[in-house]
Amino acid sequence: MIDYEHRSEHPLTRRQFVLRLFSRAGFAALFIGGALGIGIVGYHQLEQLSWTDSFLNASMILGGMGPVNEMKTEAGKIFAGSYALFSGLVFIAVTGMLLTPVAHRLLHRFHYDSDNSNS
Repeated sequence: MIDYEHRSEHPLTRRQFVLRLFSRAGFAALFIGGALGIGIVGYHQLEQLSWTDSFLNASMILGGMGPVNEMKTEAGKIFAGSYALFSGLVFIAVTGMLLTPVAHRLLHRFHYDSDNSNS
């Protein structure tokens, strides 16, 4: 977990901040990749779609566009609905992961008191 600096501490240098952003983006990419993998395997197993069609459906739902293929089985329909809800939560989580360092840096700049940093 990333430990953020206290308001009495110096803000990160620009280089350290960029590294923090890249580490968060890397973690977000892994998170999205895992969510995409869940969707691909689910569509492949429950709807017997090809790997390519499974990837297409999972990526479209994860991207907020909706499914491409019609679901034919009850299990596939339940999975598609559940995966759509899960994808919404993934979107919120990834947005938070990426915006947290930026928001923290802005707030830190507003509240940083350089006079107290020497004590």
